[in-house]
Amino acid sequence: MTGLAPWQQEAWRSLAAALQQQRLHHALLFAAPAGLGKRALVETLAAAALCAHPDAHGLACGGCRACALVAAGSHPDLVRVGLELRDDGRPRNEITIEQMRVLAQRLALSSQFGGLQLALVDPADRLNASAANGLLKTLEEPASHTVIVLVADDASRLPATIRSRCQRVDLRPPVAAEALDWLREQGVAPALAQEALAASLGNPGLALAWSKDASLPLRESCVQDLAALAAGRRSPLELAEQWAADRPAQRLWFAAVLARDEARRRADGTAPSLTTRAEIPKLAAWFGRANRARGLLLTTLRIDLLLLDLLRDWPQRDATPDRG
Repeated sequence: MTGLAPWQQEAWRSLAAALQQQRLHHALLFAAPAGLGKRALVETLAAAALCAHPDAHGLACGGCRACALVAAGSHPDLVRVGLELRDDGRPRNEITIEQMRVLAQRLALSSQFGGLQLALVDPADRLNASAANGLLKTLEEPASHTVIVLVADDASRLPATIRSRCQRVDLRPPVAAEALDWLREQGVAPALAQEALAASLGNPGLALAWSKDASLPLRESCVQDLAALAAGRRSPLELAEQWAADRPAQRLWFAAVLARDEARRRADGTAPSLTTRAEIPKLAAWFGRANRARGLLLTTLRIDLLLLDLLRDWPQRDATPDRG
């Protein structure tokens, strides 16, 4: 199917069948880590749901008036709710209750094309508490011919009351062989595809992005930084300031993966490359903290202090070599 990655097609077939049979759930939750293409799938669904002449696969025809309006971002029955801009032009950290009130008022109106109305809330995992309560009221009293689509990288951040009222559409990373084939189809050299896929923990979208920018060299930089920290050649404060100033989210991703790999080397008896004293439970705990810290970057906490607290607990090397 044109435009869909192999691991998206099963989810699309279910959605297309529901559309064709007019039984699409009134609330859908697309939940998957960034890089698996859930937003592309949501856009495919929105275009198909509003299209006047979908094709045999249920995909939008691309030629009708509705398709033209969707492509132009001006279809009156497609409502988007996202992070608004502050006065200084930067996006807010959360979706607000005022936005949910406007959405409820908009969905109370009739469809201008006489078909479905779609509301896309993205990122839904950035709803503040009041906005989540407002959305819940809308979900509890769904308007006819209306579908609310929530998009979330981390569905666990949504209240259980909202999750329970949605039909989930999950995307999971493909097997390595399928992901590597897809990366090669995107023009990524085989060796680079393998390196990027390993760094992304099998996430093909992230692997593709990282193969085209400077992210993979950043991974090696993190290896050197953590080795220096373990050996006492770098201080946690120095490293926290450096990481806070340059792509902290990516650095935390790589650091978490490195902690996981280090724990695996300890478990299988392979000589660890970054530490000599760390125990597996401590590395596992550090892995979890690094992932949580990445989520906290979206809050108002100071990034350098967040990183400092984490890096202080990176396992240190012994003063003398291990002898068994």
